Amino acid sequence: MRPAFILLPLVALAACATPREQCISDVTRDTKVLSHLINETRGNLARGYALDERQDVRTIRSRCRGRDEAGDVFTYRCDKTQTFNTTVPVAIDLNAEQAKLESLEERFAQSQANSNQAVAQCIAVHPE
Repeated sequence: MRPAFILLPLVALAACATPREQCISDVTRDTKVLSHLINETRGNLARGYALDERQDVRTIRSRCRGRDEAGDVFTYRCDKTQTFNTTVPVAIDLNAEQAKLESLEERFAQSQANSNQAVAQCIAVHPE
């Protein structure tokens, strides 16, 4: 849900990157996603609940004006549909959330170690 929104700017920036920057971005992507998930989970624990985004679709009723073939002005109902994003609180199991945080932190440490090696390899392969 949210990680996809985080990656969109990275994809846009990747188009302008040098091969070295592209390589580094590729090998650190998992670490960045894990870091975001850790921050989100810490926020959930601090608040005591999670936040979820939902879309609400509403119909806005209004009146529009038009002209008929004779040139006379008339009014008619013209409804517009609008989509709103709403953030709503969601109950969570705090013990499960704490376990999730510990698991994410473990995976982050492993990913960070792998990323450091891969970044060194990127630098070796693509010297600037």
